[in-house]
Amino acid sequence: MGTLFYGSARTPISIDDRLLAHVKVVVTSKLRRNEAFLVSWDEPPENGSGRGSVFIHPTCDLIYRFDGSRPAALDQELLESMAAESMSSRGLVIQASMPTAMIGRPVPVA
Repeated sequence: MGTLFYGSARTPISIDDRLLAHVKVVVTSKLRRNEAFLVSWDEPPENGSGRGSVFIHPTCDLIYRFDGSRPAALDQELLESMAAESMSSRGLVIQASMPTAMIGRPVPVA
């Protein structure tokens, strides 16, 4: 389980390492284009359930911490789906039920 630390307060957001690797690519891509957007997630029962959201802006502090020592293989279809979702008014919604069958398939090299 990885952690995304958000803002100067370093608010921790726990995300599966493989999913966090995909979030990192999508968020970094958007921030390079100076695009701000919303990221939301469901809190796990051990954190009291509920939902959380942060507004990601190019001036915010982000730290990605992965528990695993190996970089995760990225799935191009999942990246494209997440990128498209991040452009919606709802923003990027991170869910444990995201298609993990897709995660781990290598990205085709062009």
